[in-house]
Amino acid sequence: MVENSSSDPPPTTIYPGGLGLFGQLVIGPPGSGKTTYCNAMAEFLTNLGRKVEVINLDPANDSLPYTCSINLSDLIRLDEVMDYLGLGPNGGLIYCMDYLYINRDWLTTRLARLRQENPKCYLIFDCPGQVSVTFFSSGL
Repeated sequence: MVENSSSDPPPTTIYPGGLGLFGQLVIGPPGSGKTTYCNAMAEFLTNLGRKVEVINLDPANDSLPYTCSINLSDLIRLDEVMDYLGLGPNGGLIYCMDYLYINRDWLTTRLARLRQENPKCYLIFDCPGQVSVTFFSSGL
């Protein structure tokens, strides 16, 4: 038997306010097939009898092959941000992710609702592909 000499709390108490949801965050460069992968994985898991929810976190992706349970474009749209603020695509995406961070209750409320409807659902997060969003934004 291995004893834990660490003073850290057991894993069940690390995130006492956590939602207790499981899934995967799909990241990669633009055009690498993230959305295609999310669609295929959702179909695969559904065919196995698993309850799957896909969350689109890419405010620029307006042609989704899957039905998403939560769509960031319902909160903020990249094209509108670019037009209104005069930003380019990368600046607009960073703004959208920061806006999501500021309004994170919008996302956590919807995730909590998904958990309430089906506590064992598996989440697939379809993320934007721009590296600047991953490294320079507080939203992800």
